[in-house]
Amino acid sequence: MKPAKKIRVMVAEDEAHVRKLIASVIKSMNCEVVGETANGEETVRQFFLLKPNILLLDINMPVKSGKQALAEIRKKIPNAFIIMLTSLVDRETVEDCIRLGASGFIRKDLPIPEIKETIKNTWRAYKESLKAPREAS
Repeated sequence: MKPAKKIRVMVAEDEAHVRKLIASVIKSMNCEVVGETANGEETVRQFFLLKPNILLLDINMPVKSGKQALAEIRKKIPNAFIIMLTSLVDRETVEDCIRLGASGFIRKDLPIPEIKETIKNTWRAYKESLKAPREAS
């Protein structure tokens, strides 16, 4: 039996201690952290280079905001799975990110089991989207 491929996750967070915490949560889920970035511009560049299955993207990033990075990635890869990281979830921010194509949200202050559950649910959705028939354009 062929072993299952690990989920390839990239973590984009400007605060080093939060980035390391999120990366350790990802690794504890037996996932592969393929990259870590600290600003939105580098995130976009690394995303296209590393091609992760899931991107965990902080909304408030320097150089280029998380929302700008989300929009730029979605223009080129409409079905990319991108979970936004935030410390505060207000309605306007959520609506903006959904409009731009966010796959989900993780509040940074959530307990680790809830962070893991959000990532698992997003991965399930990603796998299901790969099975879905493609619409004719």
